[in-house]
Amino acid sequence: MSANIASVVPSAPTSSSSGHTIPSLARPGKGPSRLLASIALAVLGIAFVIPLVWILLSSINPKASVSLSLPGSPTLSNFSSVMTVDQTFRPLWNSAVLSVGSAVLTVVAGALAAYPLSRYQIRFKRAFLYSILFGTCLPITAMMVPVYSLFVRLSLLDSTPGLIFFMSATSLPMAIWMLKNFMDSVPISLEEAAWVDGAGSMTTLRRIVLPLMKPGLIVVFIFVFTQAWGNFFVPFVLTFDSVKQPAAVAIYNFFGTYGSIAYGKLAAFSILYSAPVLVLYLVMQKASGGSFALAGAVKG
Repeated sequence: MSANIASVVPSAPTSSSSGHTIPSLARPGKGPSRLLASIALAVLGIAFVIPLVWILLSSINPKASVSLSLPGSPTLSNFSSVMTVDQTFRPLWNSAVLSVGSAVLTVVAGALAAYPLSRYQIRFKRAFLYSILFGTCLPITAMMVPVYSLFVRLSLLDSTPGLIFFMSATSLPMAIWMLKNFMDSVPISLEEAAWVDGAGSMTTLRRIVLPLMKPGLIVVFIFVFTQAWGNFFVPFVLTFDSVKQPAAVAIYNFFGTYGSIAYGKLAAFSILYSAPVLVLYLVMQKASGGSFALAGAVKG
């Protein structure tokens, strides 16, 4: 009993043969390095907060400028000016159709492609996965010239379905990698039990694998949705009709021809433009929390 207690109680600092006391190890996180890290994080935090504060203050400032200043007489006139069908609501609707369509198509195609890569021993699977990963490294600007020529030949310019298919194709490689990793975490023993009962591969995918990896589907959906929602370059090149342009392109209209910018309206439109993404994060966060609990209960 005394030996066990002695092994638990920390011993006092020992002395060397020369008579000097050996110091104990210093506690990590102390000293100048921690102070420098705190200062660096504070500077980064301020750099991110200042633009957000500028947007909030400029949206209620009738005389907003590029400098950060408190509004003398706060007003909601900037919001009332931009909340029109042509300037805000139609572009937001176009962005929603484009983003949701791209996200749904990418998740469906990515799940169908990731399932055999996760469950079957396919020849040249590693080489195929690396070729998919290489597809994510191609810059979108390098592909736009042949893509534009292809859209001209297929008469897909100013086509929302064409935009959805192209943006889904650009997001698919990363989605396949992410969904495969999520599928690998689902135990295959659950599928084997369903196969014994006569279920096919598509049935087990739909009723067992996908419900258990619902958090992964939500992550990929949000990833593709935010990419499509904030994509400016692709819709700007492939659409010309302002009626079909999303909000990421419509925000370009706030920059005047001769350098005059309506900063207050631009800030108000930016808040309205960011609101759907924030709502999506909140809704998906609640859904993913329940899904994780369900997956853990089934695995346990």
